[in-house]
Amino acid sequence: MRALRLALVLVGAPLALAMAGTAHAERLKDLVQIQGVRDNPLIGYGLVVGLDGTGDQTTQTPFTTQTLTNMLANLGISLNNGQANGGSASNMQLKNVAAVMVTAVLPPFARPGEAIDVTVSSLGNAKSLRGGTLLLTPLKGADGQVYALAQGNVAIGGAGASANGSKVQVNQLAAGRIASGAIIERSVPTQVAQAGGMMQMELNDMDYDTTQRIVAAVNNAFGQGTALPLDGRTIQVRAPVDPGQQVAFMAQLENIDVRPAQAAAKVILNARTGSIVMNQMVTLQSCAVAHGNLSVVINTQTAVSQPGAFSNGTTVAAQQSQIQLKQENGSLKLVNAGANLAEVVKALNALGATPADLMSILQAMKAAGALRADLEII
Repeated sequence: MRALRLALVLVGAPLALAMAGTAHAERLKDLVQIQGVRDNPLIGYGLVVGLDGTGDQTTQTPFTTQTLTNMLANLGISLNNGQANGGSASNMQLKNVAAVMVTAVLPPFARPGEAIDVTVSSLGNAKSLRGGTLLLTPLKGADGQVYALAQGNVAIGGAGASANGSKVQVNQLAAGRIASGAIIERSVPTQVAQAGGMMQMELNDMDYDTTQRIVAAVNNAFGQGTALPLDGRTIQVRAPVDPGQQVAFMAQLENIDVRPAQAAAKVILNARTGSIVMNQMVTLQSCAVAHGNLSVVINTQTAVSQPGAFSNGTTVAAQQSQIQLKQENGSLKLVNAGANLAEVVKALNALGATPADLMSILQAMKAAGALRADLEII
């Protein structure tokens, strides 16, 4: 795409620019997090049974057979008798069983007996988990303790069919969810307020100006001395000592409107997709940019030589390649100093550059000191 267009939201274009107007007020709950109020990830390993012949190929996934053997042994069923007849547990050919990893998130203030959603993902080479049932699986935290037990029917959002070597598939078949599929067995102690009712808030994005505005808004709503900035991200808040009053205090605190400060000038380059995003604070200093395209075309043809006196009567095939080097005339463009976002995009449009070229141009501008923004490559 040779031309780039500036829009509020431009989907599918190489250069997407979101122009935000004047910063509007946001709720405090959208800007900060309360220290200590956090989720805790859980993980477990289990088996999904009842599949319609789409389970693991046990010859390639021996851990599935080993897990099933251990589970049956815990249920009082031994497979050692098969070895006396020349068989073994490792020779089991299972088609309706799949080894899976089960993940979940333990929310803050969760109590034993509550139900949470779990995600079930195939660990082996199962073709599909559709119609399967997850057997009782303990979910552990980072400390190795069991915090929940998961079990239930797996819901798959995809669909697929195959016949005579042809296959059609929509979405993912090797992962699914179980709504309310885990029961919490252990709670995580959550301490929000410290001694004297002191608690801390942490900004999602560090900014000294936004921190000062939040402190001013909180003190204006609850009185001077309620909020105290500790650094550019952390704010200490004096809450009521009574736990019953803390809930009402937090409800009012999170709904305070604060106008955040303007974000720092930043340009984001996505090298994988070719997307370039910059905010409205990006400006340019005076600079000149030369842009030209270099193309190399290689044309290979097969030439057949006729039998000769010294070729023993055989035909010889040889590869002949023609290489063409073409370079378009470079254009020198002058960019004026102090350009705003619209002028930056207009200058880039004038270069007629591709997304890959734009990345190189922006990096060169940054190295030359002409781009007044932080350049981040993801």
